[in-house]
Amino acid sequence: MRHTNRRLVIIVAAIAVAAVATGGALAYRQGPRTAATADAAPLSSSPTTPMTTEPTKTSATPKPSTPSTSTPAGPVKTKIDLQKLTTGRAPQVAYLAGRTIRGGAGGDVKVPGNAQIQEVARLRSSALAVVTKGYGTEMLTIDSGGKVTRRTPDVTQIATTEDSTAAAYVATQLKDTGEDLPGATVYAESDSIHKVTVPGIWNTTLLGYLNGKVYFDASTTQEGTSTLYEWTPGQPAATLVKPIPKAMAVSSVGTAGSLTTLSDQNSCSSLLTVPTGKRLWRTCDYQIVGFTPDGATAIAGPIYQDGYGNGIAAVLDAKKGTLLHEWSGVFRQWVPEDDEHLLLLADTGEGTAASIVRCTISTGACELATPLAKGELLIGA
Repeated sequence: MRHTNRRLVIIVAAIAVAAVATGGALAYRQGPRTAATADAAPLSSSPTTPMTTEPTKTSATPKPSTPSTSTPAGPVKTKIDLQKLTTGRAPQVAYLAGRTIRGGAGGDVKVPGNAQIQEVARLRSSALAVVTKGYGTEMLTIDSGGKVTRRTPDVTQIATTEDSTAAAYVATQLKDTGEDLPGATVYAESDSIHKVTVPGIWNTTLLGYLNGKVYFDASTTQEGTSTLYEWTPGQPAATLVKPIPKAMAVSSVGTAGSLTTLSDQNSCSSLLTVPTGKRLWRTCDYQIVGFTPDGATAIAGPIYQDGYGNGIAAVLDAKKGTLLHEWSGVFRQWVPEDDEHLLLLADTGEGTAASIVRCTISTGACELATPLAKGELLIGA
């Protein structure tokens, strides 16, 4: 696990289960080939029988060319069989294969050294990589020729803008024993680097760099309820957005996924407006963990998640909260490639061959974006 780890640890501390995180970038909008549709076949043997009591409500669903008198099908649930998927184009966002950063704008860049790589991203012509250093971490800035041009200590998480022309990253310090220390430093880098230090906060989770603002979630006590923060680079302080508790994700259209109910028996997510906290809808079937770049689709995971990978990934209509599609398998990351496609880092368990899988939101069709193989594999920020 990579940038999903920090959010996962926070939720484990609260309810003894794990959680997730997200990211995304713009890509060429070509869907998986139709042959892949059969490889991710519906679990139901009767496609006209609703799988839930609520019909699909999305303008993205293809309409038949002639009027249909059959009962509308419910949201489709499919199971991904990695061995049967056909191969499509490579990911159009940054990703790590072995020790090489590929995808997105720019050529392949190898991360030097042998330290474990936690996160990767593209920033203009450079590549960014968070690597382990002792008990902690540092971020390497690597030029197109593979030379390390800067080392930023204690960085744990990265988020980039959709066009990869700016990046935000968070640094938190550890004791010599490996325990967390309070406080965080948040950076924003484009043509220049800005930073703000926020003392006395814990469990800082970077959520995105959107519309010129950096969003992160943190708590004022080590075991306390977290709250959303907003920071405009260049400003001397970050702003606490009190109406948004336990933020899991923030969208480009001013909404946030919030884990508003958290207990051993059940958990519920709500879509809230930023900054007012007005609830637009609620789901107790999924956790909202991300959004497509246009904010029209919410990416969701299961209510309860284990410590290695999650059993389902889903997409919901962000206007109404209705299920558009659900995939089952073992997923360690889910990142939107663009407004129409979701990338899933999938395998069948620890130590098994893995692939980045591309799924089309409107149809549910999936394909392999990277070859199914063992070795280091990671979707970038």
